[in-house]
Amino acid sequence: MNKECLSYIRSIYRTIASFEQTLQKQFGLNFNEVMLLIIVSEKINISSSEIATEMGLTPSNASKVIASLEKRKLIVRHACKEDLRCMKFSISKSGEEMLAQIDCDHVELPEPLFRLIHSMMTATI
Repeated sequence: MNKECLSYIRSIYRTIASFEQTLQKQFGLNFNEVMLLIIVSEKINISSSEIATEMGLTPSNASKVIASLEKRKLIVRHACKEDLRCMKFSISKSGEEMLAQIDCDHVELPEPLFRLIHSMMTATI
């Protein structure tokens, strides 16, 4: 791996960090919290282990993100009907309202990230 490649990766990392700061400023949520909201909105009654798998996080890290969104009442926890020891999660009305505000038309993307996403989206069409 050459220096130019590493510099490019560093630039991507910084651009994504800048995007996450924008999310934090606009909505008070970090990237993992937004991703968890999206997952829970798409998969009703999802377990914490399923959330961890979907997000590529350890169960411990997923639990932290879940707790953060529960505290803000953006998701709700309820017992699984089949096994009361099992907890399932769904998006709350407040979570749906928050998620409705978070889309690419309302979140300013840094120009390099916009170009990267645009090129990836047109490549898959």
